[in-house]
Amino acid sequence: MAFLELHDLGKTYGDHVAVENFTLSIDKGEFVCLLGPSGCGKSTTLQMVAGFVSPTAGRIVLDGQDITNVQPNRRGLGVVFQSYALFPHMTVADNVAFGLQMRKVPKAECQAKVEEALALVQLSALARRYPKELSGGQRQRVALARAIVVKPPVLLLDEPMGALDALLRDEMQIELRELQKRIGITTIMVTHDQAEAMTLANRVVLMSNGRVQQIGAPFEMYEQPQGRFVSTFLGRANVFSGIGTSDGVTVSGRNLPSVAPGLEGAVDYIVRPEKLTFTNQDPLVGGTVKARVFLGHRWLYQVDTAIGMVELTEANLDLPSACEGDHVGLTWSADHVRVTAQGKAK
Repeated sequence: MAFLELHDLGKTYGDHVAVENFTLSIDKGEFVCLLGPSGCGKSTTLQMVAGFVSPTAGRIVLDGQDITNVQPNRRGLGVVFQSYALFPHMTVADNVAFGLQMRKVPKAECQAKVEEALALVQLSALARRYPKELSGGQRQRVALARAIVVKPPVLLLDEPMGALDALLRDEMQIELRELQKRIGITTIMVTHDQAEAMTLANRVVLMSNGRVQQIGAPFEMYEQPQGRFVSTFLGRANVFSGIGTSDGVTVSGRNLPSVAPGLEGAVDYIVRPEKLTFTNQDPLVGGTVKARVFLGHRWLYQVDTAIGMVELTEANLDLPSACEGDHVGLTWSADHVRVTAQGKAK
C-alpha cells in the first residue's frame, strides 16, 4: 500500500470542472511535482490534499487512514505557499516556533526543534532577524523550516519559488532537493515550470483541463511523451501531423523513419530538436535556415522544409554550423522518434 493515495478525486464549481478523476499513489519519501499550465487544476488538487478545499468526489488516504473529511489543522501536513505567509512582527525563530507552540510543545523541546530546523535550512545565524531583513531565498528557507519543524508526514509546496529571480530559483531548486533527501519527507509540489519539475521530482504528474495527461519519471516523460500536449509542454518538440501505415509514417508525402510502424491512421510524429543533426549526405529533409538564435549553452535553428518549420538545436561547442539563409540538410534516427495517435491529450 502506498503512503498517500488519491482515489478518483474531483472538484467542480457549478458547471466548471476544476479536477476530474485524479488518481495517484505516492510512496513514502517520494518527491512528486504536479505540473501544468495555469488553470489546469494542480493547485486545486494540492488544496484538496491540504484540506483547504473539499473534494466533490473521491477519497484521500494517508498512511491507511481516510482523511478526506478531516479538518486541515488535524491532518498535520506541512504547507509552504508562494507568498511564504511569514508573520512580519515575529523573528525568524518565532516564526518557526509558531506551529510547535500551537501544539503546546514544552519550551525547551520547542527551542531545540527550532534550532534543529534552522540548522537544516542553514539559517541558524539569522534566528533573531525579522522577515523584512531577509532576502527572498532566506524567507523561503524560513517558510520551509516552519513547515518541517513539526515533522509532518507530507510536505505540500504551492509554487514556492515563483517569487524568486531566475538565478536564485536555480540555486534553491538544488537546495530543496538536497533537503528533501536528507529528511526523507514525502513531498508534493505544484509548479508551472517544467524545468523545475524535471529538476526536483522523482515523478511528474502533468495536468491539463483538470485531468492527468501523463505520470512518470522526468526522463521517461521527456523521451516518451504520450501525445502532442505532453511533448510540447515538456520542452521543445517538433510535432508533425502524419498518417501511420504498416510501413511507417507519412508526413506531407514523405515517408519518415520510425521504430514502431503499425500505428495506423492520423498520428503525431514527434522528434526533439536536439535529436536532429545537419548533414550533407542523404538528408531526410532539406530546407532553408530562417532563424538562428544563441541561447548560451546551445544554438537554436528554425529551418523551413517541405514538411513544415523544423527546429534543431546544437551544443555551443564552437562556431555555429549554419547561418540564416543557408540551405541545409537534416537527419535524425528512428530511435529518437515518438509516434502517437492524434487526440491523445484529454
